[in-house]
Amino acid sequence: MYQGFYELTSGMLTQQRNLNTISNNLANIETAGYKKDTQVNSTFDEEMLIRTGRYNKKNPKQLGTQTPIVMADETVTSFTQGTLRETGQKYDFAIEGEGFFNIETADGIRYTRNGSFSLNADGNLELDGLGLVLGQDGNPIHLDNEDVTMDSYGRIIYQADGRVAGQIRLTGLNTDNLIKEDSGLYRTDEAGTDLTGQTKVVNGSLERSNADMVDEMTNMMSSQRALQSAAQMLRMYDSVLNKASNDVGQV
Repeated sequence: MYQGFYELTSGMLTQQRNLNTISNNLANIETAGYKKDTQVNSTFDEEMLIRTGRYNKKNPKQLGTQTPIVMADETVTSFTQGTLRETGQKYDFAIEGEGFFNIETADGIRYTRNGSFSLNADGNLELDGLGLVLGQDGNPIHLDNEDVTMDSYGRIIYQADGRVAGQIRLTGLNTDNLIKEDSGLYRTDEAGTDLTGQTKVVNGSLERSNADMVDEMTNMMSSQRALQSAAQMLRMYDSVLNKASNDVGQV
């Protein structure tokens, strides 16, 4: 009798969570290195429908199965390469290919594709106050002065004497094991593979978010329509049940 309530309510909850995921993608369209999320839906375990005799309940006959409730199963992150946008800023870096930058935070090493770096008051390369950028040797990259140039593999070279101040460390990771955190950071327990000097780093550019505005807006409108339809059907279903229990029951 109440199966319709379960189906419609679960559908509304699922679409609301999907809208939250899409809204987060839209909010990070301009965030460098952001990787979009997609909600994957599933159902509760299938319920078997059987028919038995009116008096003798032996030898039930299977009629079929049903899955009455839809639910949000998991959120999957797409790590496809975003397009590169030239900024002309000295401390902007974009990874062209596989790999992640290494950031030393208060909670340990985190990984990111966001290469919008800056130089802090101590002369260390950092990511937006989140942590220090690590070099190939595993230590923060420190610059004595800003008269430097960068090559295509992340090496930072003093122009005065040609000394190498440091080389930005790149790590290859199994994206299935990455746990997404705030501000475009990821954490994992695996050590990863050192890709420093193997993957190209483009200086003066940033990797755009791989979330597409048109796709996300289309998905949002579709999800909103599904949510509104479920809400309208739920009101109609409630009205029918109310009439059945109050009016028909009096006849």
